Amino acid sequence: MDKMLITGGTPLYGEIVASGSKNASLPMMAASLLTSEPVMLHRVPKLQDVNTMCDLLKHLGVTVSDLKSGNLQFQASSLKTDTAPYDLVRKMRASFLVLGPLVTRFGHAKVSLPGGCAIGTRPVDQHLKALSQLGAEITVDEGYVVATASNGLTGSNICMDVVTVTGTQNTLLAAVLARGSTRIENAACEPEVVSLATMLNDMGARIRGAGTRTIEIEGVDKLGGISTQVPTDRIEVGTYLVAAFATQGKIVIKDAPSGELQTVIEKLEEAGASIDVSGDAIQIDGTKRRPQSINVETEVYPGVPTDLQAQFMVLNTISAGESRITENIFENRFMHVQELVRLGAKVRLNGPSEAIIEGVDKLRSAPVMATDLRASSSLVIAGLIAEGQTTINRIYHLDRGYEDLDQKLTSLGATLSRVS
Repeated sequence: MDKMLITGGTPLYGEIVASGSKNASLPMMAASLLTSEPVMLHRVPKLQDVNTMCDLLKHLGVTVSDLKSGNLQFQASSLKTDTAPYDLVRKMRASFLVLGPLVTRFGHAKVSLPGGCAIGTRPVDQHLKALSQLGAEITVDEGYVVATASNGLTGSNICMDVVTVTGTQNTLLAAVLARGSTRIENAACEPEVVSLATMLNDMGARIRGAGTRTIEIEGVDKLGGISTQVPTDRIEVGTYLVAAFATQGKIVIKDAPSGELQTVIEKLEEAGASIDVSGDAIQIDGTKRRPQSINVETEVYPGVPTDLQAQFMVLNTISAGESRITENIFENRFMHVQELVRLGAKVRLNGPSEAIIEGVDKLRSAPVMATDLRASSSLVIAGLIAEGQTTINRIYHLDRGYEDLDQKLTSLGATLSRVS
């Protein structure tokens, strides 16, 4: 199992180009199940989660062609099976997104329940509620969700009990081929929902309101193929912005979606960073002053994303003053706290959803262990600012969500290596 060695204390300087979005790629890949025609996705990031989704689609019978340079083509002319097995689904919760397309196009699906998650239970009850309201018969048998719609799905009015990104996406994927109209209330507004809806519309779907709390879908008989590009990964961009400021460096990120990161940019400016947005480039300058502590609450879009909570916590550990981080999206998402304490951070938990941080002058190296994807990136940032050499164990999490992280950080002047 690989680990990463980081020698900290060097500010990040230079320019990088942002990668395609993991969280947008996976539902777009699942959408290939909705048509027999070729679906070409450009700028797909090279990530383990993408490989897992490819493996699942191949298992189902989809022809997957890797055309290099981040271009993948999918063709679901027919299926070998409608069963998504536990061994594949357990690796990545987004695999559950094949449920909606399978049942709406083929009338039957058997998909393993994703099981537990390091950052919380993340239930799929809203997915099943929506499919049931669209007319699917749902049973759970030996850890598998079995969904049947022998006569197809029928549009319905669906109100999500909680805002859920993957639940909204799975409902979209099911409703586009349902008879009649579907209305989703309390829908997720995240950019990854908008990118999926845009792709589906370009394939022939009729979706209105994506990006708002109410989405309307008029079902169509079939969808066609498409060639489209995966949007930029806003979480990756946010991670590098925090890393640059935490190291008191100065970097430019190109192909960056500044509009999707407005709340994040405002928080960094509140902490004292100087940020300039020019076209599709974001420049952050953290050389002028020590970061100032800021309170952060994670919220659904357009609030501060839960996927950037751990990174902001690291920033606060070396900022002047005391701050609070409140996690409103997932339970059990403070597992990185004890690892940061090992590096000399002063963090204490006030219940399950609030952390209080007292900024210190510097962190000091120590061996630490990554527990999930975003916690991994926060420990990388901590290693970049800690004195000495920090060892991060279980970095396979990073390979799930950050394309070429080692190379990008090295190009910005970081000293790090990956060893077995």
